[in-house]
Amino acid sequence: MNLAKADIKLETKLVGSVEGKFYIPSYQRGYRWEKDQVYRLLDDIYTNGAKSYCLQPVVVRKHNDRYELIDGQQRLTTLYILLKYIQKEYKPRIRLNYSLNYETRTDSEAFLDSIDEMIAETNIDFFYIYSAYGTIDDWFIGQKDDVIAADKIYEYLAERVKIIWYEVGESDDAIALFTRLNIGKIPLTSAELIKAMFLSRDNNSEIDREKQEEISLQWDNIERELHNNSLWYFLTNHSNAKYQTRIDLILDLISTKSADNKEKYFTFFYFDDLNQKENLNEIWKEIQHTFLILKDWYEDHELYHKIGYLISSNTKSLQDIFALSKRNINGRGITKNQFKSELDAYIKKSIDIHTNYSELSYEKSTDYARISKLLLLFNVESVRQNGEQTQWFPFEKFKFQKTGKISWSLEHIHAQQSEGMQKQEDWKEWLRLHIPSIVSLAEENDKLVEEMKIACDRQRLERLEFEDIQQKVIQKLSAQGNTEYMHSIANLALLNMSDNAALNNSTFDVKRNAIIEMDKKGQFIPFCTKMVFLKYYTPSAGNQLHFWGQQDRIAYIKAINSTLKNYLSEDISIEKRHE
Repeated sequence: MNLAKADIKLETKLVGSVEGKFYIPSYQRGYRWEKDQVYRLLDDIYTNGAKSYCLQPVVVRKHNDRYELIDGQQRLTTLYILLKYIQKEYKPRIRLNYSLNYETRTDSEAFLDSIDEMIAETNIDFFYIYSAYGTIDDWFIGQKDDVIAADKIYEYLAERVKIIWYEVGESDDAIALFTRLNIGKIPLTSAELIKAMFLSRDNNSEIDREKQEEISLQWDNIERELHNNSLWYFLTNHSNAKYQTRIDLILDLISTKSADNKEKYFTFFYFDDLNQKENLNEIWKEIQHTFLILKDWYEDHELYHKIGYLISSNTKSLQDIFALSKRNINGRGITKNQFKSELDAYIKKSIDIHTNYSELSYEKSTDYARISKLLLLFNVESVRQNGEQTQWFPFEKFKFQKTGKISWSLEHIHAQQSEGMQKQEDWKEWLRLHIPSIVSLAEENDKLVEEMKIACDRQRLERLEFEDIQQKVIQKLSAQGNTEYMHSIANLALLNMSDNAALNNSTFDVKRNAIIEMDKKGQFIPFCTKMVFLKYYTPSAGNQLHFWGQQDRIAYIKAINSTLKNYLSEDISIEKRHE
């Protein structure tokens, strides 16, 4: 918002207290609400009962003794028709406190007053107005007791149903604002309304013009800093699609808005209520302070990784962690060391499975989720411990890339099965991927290489022929004793190889080459996954780059145990335990 044009008034009003003359300018179309929209409004108001209910903002500009209705025509017209219906059918003594007229459709005001069926078909506006009136009639007829329903609806409109009254100054471009709100379908957000609360002319007694300008600049600075994806995806797993402005995250945090709360303007109403009790300066200080707390966590190497893991793994929400930071212990605020200890307890609990990880299997859905969470923590903690505060786990790359959200999956480090490979193209691709690995082993495998090439060139490759060749290849590229550990944590890593069935089912050497190529292209590969395929954990003596065998599995599990020793209730067994 341009501060020079911030001559606005912002407040909440009960529908029963809306009064005055409203005119709809020529740049707007007429009334067009359909039956389902009218029904939904009535149902929402009635089922909400005695609780407060908020309608979308009404945006107006005052001209002498009347208001130009910039946004909210459809809602105010429907409410007017509803009140007119209640007056005519149930409560003839009630008064309607506002009127509507149209700059270029002058007969519409008279029709709203009469709602005459005889002329309803003569004008498109009349048709929709009369249709809405009929829909309201149908709704009341459908109630168990229409008289009681009318009493309650009227009571709710007078005492519970609110609108957000957003009054702009004369210097604001009404047509541009209407276009943004209607043609562009970009509604006013809670953040915009809260910002307007600070800039409203009604608040000049609390905040002078200079302070308003300062707040406006600081507000924009916070929004700009939150557009740093490294900070943003440390704090949340949601893309910007959920937040039209990123400062909404801070405001929702202060208002304690829960993730499942669907009330669009919950946060605005929280701050509006707070404004009745506290000075606006104090409210602004709380917004600033909250942002600085989050930024402090982001800049603290240890807190960044611990909090980042808890949020990324969906163990705790930002709301949970923020509440923890404000907790009192023995009458005092929690210290930084106590805060870190509590986070450690959360992390330890997040991977506590009451059994040994060596017993878990990729094939069980519950085990799959447990192993995934453990390996995420292994990656995050490895970066934290390895970097001596120079390396930071890139949560933004882990969660999102240019094409959207990344779906990480557990991948077999060395695969020996053909899961998901039903097509000839997949079989041939699998063979093509493995030819370089077989070639690199020894000249004695030339016959197998030739067999693979012939199979790839066949117009139709039979499944039995493929599986026969595949077993020969796997035998050449597999270390002994791998079968038993196929689905165990010792043979699993976090990876994103999309839907490439041939690659997902490949042996270690092929996957290793693929990951090296991905790394060369700058694709993000989780730290520990990269270390696995570079044989970082395996002692150099007798290390064979083409295979993933017993020595590699032992070294891998040993690294996990060492890195996560403060969080595991017991070391992961190197070998599977047998009853």
